[in-house]
Amino acid sequence: MEVLLAQRQMFSPPKSVWWAGIMLSLGVGALCYVAAYKMVEYDAGERFMHQARNAQYHISSRIDTYADVLRATASYFDASGKVEREDFHRFVRGLKLSTQFPALVSINYAEYITEAQREDFEKVSRRSGDGTPNGYPDYVIQPTGHRADYSVITMIEPIAAFRWRVGLDITHKPAVAQALANARDTGEISTSGKQIDMDSFGQGGGMAIRLPLYRKDMPLTTTEERRAAYRGSVGIGFSVPRLVQLAMDQMQVRDVRLRLYDGGESNDRSSAASAPALLFDNKANGGDNVRSADQFGIVLPLTFNGRQWHAHFSAPKVAWSSRFDLFLPWLAMLAGFIGSLLFYLLIHTLSSSRMRAIKMAKVMTKELRDSQAKLQQSHHKLRRLAAHADQIKEQERKRIAREIHDDLGQNLLVLRIEADMLATRTRHRHPRLHARAKSTLSQIDSTIKSVRHIINDLRPNVLDLGLNAAVEWQIAQFRQRSGMVCELIEHQRDIRIDDHCATAFFRVLQESLSNIVQHAHASLVRVELRQAGGMLSMTITDNGVGMRASNRNKVGSFGLVGIEERISLLGGVCSIIGSPNAGTTVAISVPIDHVPPPSNDDINDINDSGHLTANVIA
Repeated sequence: MEVLLAQRQMFSPPKSVWWAGIMLSLGVGALCYVAAYKMVEYDAGERFMHQARNAQYHISSRIDTYADVLRATASYFDASGKVEREDFHRFVRGLKLSTQFPALVSINYAEYITEAQREDFEKVSRRSGDGTPNGYPDYVIQPTGHRADYSVITMIEPIAAFRWRVGLDITHKPAVAQALANARDTGEISTSGKQIDMDSFGQGGGMAIRLPLYRKDMPLTTTEERRAAYRGSVGIGFSVPRLVQLAMDQMQVRDVRLRLYDGGESNDRSSAASAPALLFDNKANGGDNVRSADQFGIVLPLTFNGRQWHAHFSAPKVAWSSRFDLFLPWLAMLAGFIGSLLFYLLIHTLSSSRMRAIKMAKVMTKELRDSQAKLQQSHHKLRRLAAHADQIKEQERKRIAREIHDDLGQNLLVLRIEADMLATRTRHRHPRLHARAKSTLSQIDSTIKSVRHIINDLRPNVLDLGLNAAVEWQIAQFRQRSGMVCELIEHQRDIRIDDHCATAFFRVLQESLSNIVQHAHASLVRVELRQAGGMLSMTITDNGVGMRASNRNKVGSFGLVGIEERISLLGGVCSIIGSPNAGTTVAISVPIDHVPPPSNDDINDINDSGHLTANVIA
């Protein structure tokens, strides 16, 4: 029972979650290890390939350089005509072989001799030595025996190391003879492809290349002409181990094995071609105990004067990785394990708190929506309250204006009539009383004018005659007060709208003209009134100083805001456009319904209410 209880506790949801996270982290760590190992191995392989190609380039360039030395030697013989041993010695000494061409072992000249010329040649050669131990000896053609022709080495440098080769017929070997014959017939550099034993002077195996020489002033167009002009050849011998070692010294890693094979003639495609011959192996004695899977390898081609060489480079993979590279996969595995475990714990924590976050988000969303709904409701209430307050204000203005007109206006009219009668009766009999009556009459007229201004400021009676009449009256008042030129463009002469809409348009016009007088510094104002397509629009334009965008947001400035709010309450559109020194344009547009023209009784009431003003003016 205790075991079962322990197993249940181990595999309970929390522990299973932990085990899953650990296993997942181990898998990610293993993937990181493999990826880092492959990356390190790839970088090391690229470095190995780069160094191998550098070594290939150095070997090829040195072979080309030695070929150039051979051509220079041939050119020297061609230019000099007859070259003496002392001249040849100075020429080779000037090349500085030990420092400039360290792998180049010897340079020689082989004279071409036929069987018929052998006896005369040997008579001279038996007495050609210089008598010094390290100089040129007396010699005869070696090896002995009669052949159709000979290529006898007559000059060689350095002579001290190779004096035993003087008099050697190099064509006694069939392969060399065939190579020289091909070179004679083609005029190109030749080599037999066979190694030369140079152990006698510590250089190991070597290779030789030769270039034919021809007599001057003889044609060389055809093979027969080249054979007739052939007089010998110059050759060089170089140490293959030293040549390769000079290239290997350029590599950063020393633990590299290089095997150099001779694959035969480049143009030899026959199936009977011989197997590649090993020319050089820098680890021939020690061997290579590293498995193929644990080392890099590449085979690169080399061209050696018509022969195809193959350079096999190989090196242990571990030799091309630094100590940090060896530890990098383990560091990547550790970082992957820890990182994935932390990420797993983060995901687990986020997923466990998801429900709480969703619940909290739902509560916050509900509260936000409720707040937004309350804010919108409050905004609508404020707009309705502002509209109601504006309507009450207009009604109160209208009531006060009518009471002033009906009560105070009538009383002033009666008082003026009495004062006028008194002035008339005292004109001749009571001059002083007449003067006082005239003064009183003037004061009453001034009071009546003030009352008329107050009534018009509260609500002009002409507004009851329609929007056209109210606009014309307001523009006339504006011209009279400001002295500006104000044009009125009416596309319809009889616009019928309800009193609320007409009052709003009148107040917009009144506010716009007031702003022009106070701020615009304009000389021309244009007002356009149009009704079309169920829309009533009015445009007020001036040529003043214009308006900046910041002017609309001044503290305590509510004129433009009031205009926009009035039109918005009517369901219309308001546009206020202005720029510095380009004037300002206020354009409003409101949908309207058709309203029948006023009856005759309404017109009579309106005319009766205006008699006070007319009488006063008269």
